[in-house]
Amino acid sequence: MNIRRIVTGNNSASKSVVISDGAPPATVEFKQVPGLQAALVWSTEPDTLVGEEVTEPSSLTNSWIPTPGGSKAMVIVFPPDSVMGSPDFDPAAAGREYMENLPGLAETFEVEAPGMHRTNSVDYAVVLDGEIFLELDDGEIRQLHKHDLVVQNGTRHAWRNRSDSPATVLFVLVGAARAA
Repeated sequence: MNIRRIVTGNNSASKSVVISDGAPPATVEFKQVPGLQAALVWSTEPDTLVGEEVTEPSSLTNSWIPTPGGSKAMVIVFPPDSVMGSPDFDPAAAGREYMENLPGLAETFEVEAPGMHRTNSVDYAVVLDGEIFLELDDGEIRQLHKHDLVVQNGTRHAWRNRSDSPATVLFVLVGAARAA
């Protein structure tokens, strides 16, 4: 994945400066699902303050799901669904790889309904490239194209790439408490 992340902050004189410029530190290219790529770009906690010296968030890789009031920014490249239909595809091995590389998020995926999941977050999803389908709990499906935006309010859903090309989506997840 070719994502460039530029992080700004303030120096000791309270002047704005570039803190880092390069690849996100949490980037995964999956072996069991060829073409699936994920980059966890940034993370905030509920008590994150602006205007201070910026350091790499300690919560960046401990979970891909934010705590209530926190946030996570990530970019996911979804390969065509046909990759999972290949005779070589091993769902158990893919599941193990998800658990290893997507802590917090992988646990939300349903074994009996592949791809379906629900997170305790409000998610903003922007299609950066390609097309992808949003599948909802009731079977409703919406096709999304480049620059379409979805506000996902903690509902059960799946992302399906029915095309022959990868789809790249930017997600910003804001952690929320689920109503009882």
